[in-house]
Amino acid sequence: MKILIPIAGKGMRLYPHTLCIPKAFFSIAGKSILKRLLDELFELIKYFSVKEIIFVIRPNEQKNEIEEKLKKLTYDIGISYTIYYQEIPLGTADAILKAKESLIGPIIIVFSDSLFNKISIKGKIKKYSENIIWTKKVSNPSSFGVVNCNNSGKILNFIEKPNYFISDLAIVGLYYFNNGLTLKKELQYLIDNDIKNNKEYQLTSVLENMRKKGETFISHTVKDWMDFGDKRNTICSNSKILSMEYKNNSKLIHKNTIIKNSIILNPCYIEKNSIIENSIIGPYVSIGKFTEIKNTRIKRSLIQNNTKIVYSNLKNSIIGNYVNYKESEKEVNIGDYSNINNS
Repeated sequence: MKILIPIAGKGMRLYPHTLCIPKAFFSIAGKSILKRLLDELFELIKYFSVKEIIFVIRPNEQKNEIEEKLKKLTYDIGISYTIYYQEIPLGTADAILKAKESLIGPIIIVFSDSLFNKISIKGKIKKYSENIIWTKKVSNPSSFGVVNCNNSGKILNFIEKPNYFISDLAIVGLYYFNNGLTLKKELQYLIDNDIKNNKEYQLTSVLENMRKKGETFISHTVKDWMDFGDKRNTICSNSKILSMEYKNNSKLIHKNTIIKNSIILNPCYIEKNSIIENSIIGPYVSIGKFTEIKNTRIKRSLIQNNTKIVYSNLKNSIIGNYVNYKESEKEVNIGDYSNINNS
């Protein structure tokens, strides 16, 4: 078995934080999204003796840096990796087909902007020989690919971002295919016949074509799905992660953090060598390393590394690396190396 993780998307809905790095490397409570994903997949990797993880990336100016990060992540879990490149962002199906030389045998595809908590993958794959699509009920199905199922969980239709209500079972970005060659054939068919949805080649269209040709797909729901598609979902997912780690008694405040005359309302994550002074932090705040926060109130937000915030009141905000920020009460979304001082 192989695992394929496409990380070639532009991540435009999370701009400006993905202008310089792929979304997969955005840090949530001290770990990148991709690191958290690999940790979640580790049991599966060992159980099925997965020998290779396949990545599809963009060959941009950060290519060497990204490759080094992927090398370290896979080295840490003792597995080899293969990298393919999607030069032009033409959709999920096109990205997966870039790895066509590796699409052999059973394969798991998982997109790097989603996380799952304690999902039972190995049990489902062991029990069923059919292809499996993991899903979750959502309140806004028009933003996702969705599925229709019968009472036994067999998928009857795949629909990409429906304009009207068809189903609220959204595809969460986790797939098991029992035959990579069959998948490759249908991906190639989509490209060769220029079948696009919203000007892109979508994996949902491939799944529907496979279903029509007799492939069986089973839907299994996930309990906890954390999506990082945009600012709102990223802040919400950060809150979920902090809640789960706090309940598991994880140490979320580093021992080398300096906290002076301040109140920390848990759950919060504060990385090493950060300074919190005359402030109220939390709940649901992640703060990176070497960050300084003084005379400030922050709740439900993410602050990255080497950032300074003073005399501010923030909520539902994301602030990047190397930012200097001094403002009144606001809800903001600020990228790296910004300097905002309204005093």
